[in-house]
Amino acid sequence: MNVLLQRENFLESVSLRELENRWNRCRVLLKDNVPEAQGIIVFSRLNIYYLCGAFVNGIFWLPLEGQPVLFCRRGQERAELEAPLENILPFRSYKDIEGALRDAGSPLPAKVAAEMNGLSWSLAASLTAALSRQEFLAGDRVLAMARGTKSVWELAKLQEAGARHARCLVELLPALLREEMNELAIAHILSALFFEQGHHGILRMGAYGEEVFMGHIAAGDSGNYPSVFNGPLGLRGAHAAVPHMGSGRKFWRRGEPLAIDVGFNFEGYQTDKTQVYWLGSRTTIPARVQAAHDFCIEVQDWLADRLRPGALPSELWRHVLAWADKEGWAEGFMGLGRNKVNFVGHGIGLAIDEYPVLAKGFDLPLEQGMVLAIEPKIGIPHVGMVGVENTFAVTQGGGQSLTGDKYEMICIPG
Repeated sequence: MNVLLQRENFLESVSLRELENRWNRCRVLLKDNVPEAQGIIVFSRLNIYYLCGAFVNGIFWLPLEGQPVLFCRRGQERAELEAPLENILPFRSYKDIEGALRDAGSPLPAKVAAEMNGLSWSLAASLTAALSRQEFLAGDRVLAMARGTKSVWELAKLQEAGARHARCLVELLPALLREEMNELAIAHILSALFFEQGHHGILRMGAYGEEVFMGHIAAGDSGNYPSVFNGPLGLRGAHAAVPHMGSGRKFWRRGEPLAIDVGFNFEGYQTDKTQVYWLGSRTTIPARVQAAHDFCIEVQDWLADRLRPGALPSELWRHVLAWADKEGWAEGFMGLGRNKVNFVGHGIGLAIDEYPVLAKGFDLPLEQGMVLAIEPKIGIPHVGMVGVENTFAVTQGGGQSLTGDKYEMICIPG
């Protein structure tokens, strides 16, 4: 280790107790979901951070019993400063792993759970060739479920992120909005506010190849513009090569909604929130537009009340989908046309898109400490998109909003 750095680390560290709780949760989930495996091997930097407290380029090995081992291709010195682990080792090739684990007293067993989404196809082929005596079993579900339930320490991060997020969108931004601003200019103003309020400038996605930068700024019919992002709100984006933020050519005009769907990152943890603004007085909002927004608030309130331990995500999704159809909102609910998505909420934490999802197929009950972004939205042809999104913690008394309690459209005088 560079001795000059030994006592110069001013960054917060994840405590050993916090990490041990995460390791133990993963072990329990391994036994339940991949009972043949005797441990799990992790490759993505975000999951490595979750399990060791250092964001490094490497591999993390968690055996069912004994101490974990962190292998670093890059960042070993940093890991030694930040990660409270006994075993932090360098490696250059996957061929090094088996012998190094044997020497560390944690030999690699015959059957291993692996984070299969954490490696590219070519790297996975190299790994399996180097470790040909091992059978690798899918372990991604274990990691997703482990991260899905937050500790008290993580919830504190999310609460702080949510408070700053709400302050920016509800208290600070409205005074800076005006008629004929373009979407990209609004994105720049919001970025400055976010940085002033402690946003760390990055949003992370878990799904392979998915990207987002700050979020979506969609004025008027941009809200229904064809989207490549797995979410209901469309946007034109800054450029065809950068379909994020907003367009410098689309201006917000009187009588249009402005939908801002953005994430806020505080010390690695993210909240998600959508706030809709209306250019003009409240009396100028067309009745159908107001009714659509009101319906979304009603759906959010209904879901929030049921974010309790034991509730089944798939049942919540089925209910609101049938409700939207009954009330005549089926066409635009959760996206218009091919922008439609088949969920109404998603877990959130170190990544925007975490477990669980309020969607078909998610049949395991919610747990205390899970955190979900609930986002009922409706796309209206030739108008844009309205609706809400807020981040909620699952509690015994129902969902606790971390991103404020103001859900109405905010009217901006022309």
